[in-house]
Parts: sequence; structure tokens; C-alpha cells
Amino acid sequence: MYGAALALVLLSGLVHSIWNLYTKRSVNKAAFLWLTQLIALVVFTPLTIAQWDMSRMTGTGMLLIFASMLLHGLYMLLLARTYTVGDFSQVYPIMRGTSPLIVPIIGTALLGEHLSTIGWIGVAIIVVGIALTSNLRFKRAESRQTSYMAPLLALAVGLCIASYIVVDKLALEYLPAVVLNEATNVGNSLLLGYAAYRTRAVKSELQVNWRTILLGGILAPGGYMLFLYALSLAPVAQLAPMREIGTVFGTLMGIFFLQEPQGKRRIGSSILITTGVILLAMNS
Repeated sequence: MYGAALALVLLSGLVHSIWNLYTKRSVNKAAFLWLTQLIALVVFTPLTIAQWDMSRMTGTGMLLIFASMLLHGLYMLLLARTYTVGDFSQVYPIMRGTSPLIVPIIGTALLGEHLSTIGWIGVAIIVVGIALTSNLRFKRAESRQTSYMAPLLALAVGLCIASYIVVDKLALEYLPAVVLNEATNVGNSLLLGYAAYRTRAVKSELQVNWRTILLGGILAPGGYMLFLYALSLAPVAQLAPMREIGTVFGTLMGIFFLQEPQGKRRIGSSILITTGVILLAMNS
């Protein structure tokens, strides 16, 4: 079961990096993300109806669903803003790097899960690798020229990711992954709707990027559903950090598709991240 969970998580990381690349390349990020969520709502409605009877809508379950919707919606709003002000190669590693630091701690402290010494070493290596990939500089001479808005927004996105992963892990006790995913699609659409309306760029975004909007509407929720299914097979403390292998995919996409100046340093950092993932896999 663990092997299947690992494969699902790695595929989820690849899919995540692809639709994030699409988002970064879009003209208006809020409009693009809102349109992809509308597509996702339509695409996954039949599956949601088919599995609705498997849900247990208790009071606790409803609170968890509401919390998940809120956290996912906030994540999308922050994501749109982050990609508007920051470079893909800078903010993506920070966003993805926050989760492996926080989720294992929450998983072991609150959910009764276990992570061995070698697992914690793997987490540490992943975090170091992602920190190097982010290429943040704190030299005094450059401080006046450095904008911290993008890194701070990326950190906030990472905190949302860590939070909704833990909440969703608990919510899976009450409803299937596809139903939970559709609930978050609803939350995303509601919170993004006003932001997209204010931009007055929905029509132009649709005209320019309708193909990637259609594809993103499938990839964004589809990639996360892969991760939700994996969570039902193995502990969140092991799987959440491994999903950050998507940082490696994102780094390579930044090099080859966005022509960003990352070079040997970022390739080396990606190797560090991969090493950390292997160590985490050995923890099982």
C-alpha cells in the first residue's frame, strides 16, 4: 500500500507543478484560477454525485469541510497574488518548502503519527534544498533593493498548504476524496469570484488562455485528489514532505520553459530535495 501511496504522491507533485506553471504564465492570475475552478466544478460533479452516499455528514465533519473550503479558498487568493508579484523560480520553492517543515510536526504532535530519525533527516535535507533553490539573499548591501513581498506571500501560501493538508487528512474520515475535493472547488470559486470580477479581465483571459484553462481545471483538482487518495493509504507525516518533489519539477520548468537564470545551483538543490525524499521513503 505504501508503494502505491508513494507513486500517487510523486505524480501529484508533477501535476501540481504543471498547473502552477500555467498559472504563472497566465495574463491575470485571479481570473485564470477562477475560471479553472469553474471547469473543475463541472468536470467533477458527476463523480461527486456518485460517491455522495459514502459521506458521513456529522457536526464535526461539517466543521472540517467548512475549514477546508476556507483554507483552500484563501490559498487560491494568495497564490494569485504571489504569482503576480514574484518569479516562479523564487516563490514556488518557498511555497512548497513550508509544508514539509510544518506538516510532519503537526502530524506527529497532534495526529499520533511517527517519524523516525532518518525521516526527520530527510525533512531537514528537503527544507535546506528548497531554501537554496529559493535563492533568497540577505546581504546588507542588497537589502534596500530586495522586495520581501513575494517571499512573504509565498510563505503565507505555504502555511495555507500545511494547514489544509492536516484538515483534509481529518476530513477524509467523514467523506470520500472526490467529495472533499468538490467542496474545496466550491470554496475556491466563491472566494476567487469577487477577486476575478474586480479585475474585469475574465473575458480577455478566457480568449487568450482558454486551452490551458480547460486543462488546468482538470489538473489542479485532479492532482490534489491523487494526494488525497494517497493520504488514505499512508500517514500524512510521510507523504506531505514527499509531495514537495514537485519543487524539482518546478525548477526544471523554470529553466527550460520560462528561461529563468537558475543554473547549476538550482540543479544541485533539486538533487538535495530528491535525496531527502528518498530518506523519507526509507522511513516507512
